This record gives sequence, C-alpha cells and structure tokens, in this order.
Amino acid sequence: MRFIEMTGKQLAEVVNDEEMREQDLINSGITNDTIVRVNEHGDIEVRHEQCWDVVGGLLGEYHERIRGITGLDWV
Repeated sequence: MRFIEMTGKQLAEVVNDEEMREQDLINSGITNDTIVRVNEHGDIEVRHEQCWDVVGGLLGEYHERIRGITGLDWV
C-alpha cells in the first residue's frame, strides 16, 4: 500500500467538514505536530509510538488536495 505522510497541520488543510471536523481531529489526538499518513484509498492513519491507528477517511478529489498541500507523491 502506498501512502503520503504529513503533519496534523497539513491534514487539517486537506480535510473538509464532510470528512472530519476540527473537533474530530482533536478527539483523534491529532495536533499540528502529529505524524499522519493517508493511503491511496483515503484512509487516515495516526502514528503512535509503536503502531498506526486508522482514525477516519477522505472523500472525493483528495489525491490532488494532498499533493497540492504536501508537495509529495504516493510512496
């Protein structure tokens, strides 16, 4: 599976209210400095000390939103 990693701050710029609200990010433990990744299916995963947890998902044209904000491609 390929992913794009980003910070919680970048994720907050990518998501829209239909996907996750700001409070949802906070409730998931995502801060500006949190390391997150999104796979090509749109699943959002949060990095913890020893594992990744799925906390939500993206809808629609998220591929271009992610690339535009992070400047990264799927790896």
